[in-house]
Amino acid sequence: MRLATLRDGTPDGRLVIVSPDGGRWAPAPVGTLQQLLEQWDEAVPACAAVTTFAEPLDPQALAAPLPRAWQWLDGSAFDSHGALMDQVFGISPERTGLPLMYQGLSDRFYGPHDDVPLPDAALGIDFEGEFGVIVDAVPMGTSAAAALGHVRLVVQINDWSLRALAGPEMKTGFGWVQAKPACSMAGIAVTPEELGGQWRDGRVCLDLLVDWNGDRFGAPNGAAMAFGFHELIAHAARTRALPAGTIIGSGTVSNANFREVGSTCIAERRGIEIVDEGAARTGFMRFGDTVRMEARLADGRAPFGAIAQRVVQAG
Repeated sequence: MRLATLRDGTPDGRLVIVSPDGGRWAPAPVGTLQQLLEQWDEAVPACAAVTTFAEPLDPQALAAPLPRAWQWLDGSAFDSHGALMDQVFGISPERTGLPLMYQGLSDRFYGPHDDVPLPDAALGIDFEGEFGVIVDAVPMGTSAAAALGHVRLVVQINDWSLRALAGPEMKTGFGWVQAKPACSMAGIAVTPEELGGQWRDGRVCLDLLVDWNGDRFGAPNGAAMAFGFHELIAHAARTRALPAGTIIGSGTVSNANFREVGSTCIAERRGIEIVDEGAARTGFMRFGDTVRMEARLADGRAPFGAIAQRVVQAG
């Protein structure tokens, strides 16, 4: 099943069911995605019974599938990215065997074609391509084995970052606030079965194609997560119950051969340049720059649609 949210002037929009080819939609039997997540077992059969899609889908009319969420918890589950950043910054973090995770802003997610307003280009504007999952209610103490059964939807995310603020905030010991503005989400959320064999062991095993100002920047694959989404969910739920509608992110998609496949964030490209050449050559984004992110199945379909956005001056 493929779900999207049409803008209708309300904070949560109007939930619709998207045709298998992504070109048309039909009304959902519940009003919003949050309502569906809270009533999943009762409402999903009626959603799955929808087979007639009469209305053409305009990607520009889409909000994020879940325009606001109770929680946004972002991991950092790709070891190649973390190891590179550690090398660049000359740090040797203590290895606990636990996933890295922070809690970010969740009261809004930008839609896939929204302009993204930011205050100052000197803050080191960066995109970060990720995959994510949306869960139903997860009890405190849920095991990783049981957590996979709580994954209801899979999404594609751009976790915007302001790199000039990230380092100073991390050094305070309290973590990110200003360095992490609102994220963006591709327009279509899919149930795991929509990905077929590309959903394996709690991982989205698809290339994430990223273009910056029309040029290919990277295409790493999501299979390389050191921790699957089920393990990230169990980590988050160790001491808290997760409400239905919690979004868990994978962190920046990265592969060990990043010099060949490229990257999904500028910071990684700059890190490679520092290691290989002694200094970063690639600058961060400027106002007016665009970024496009799209994952594709073997048949060429983009299950989540595309994120295609422009950075603009706030004001």
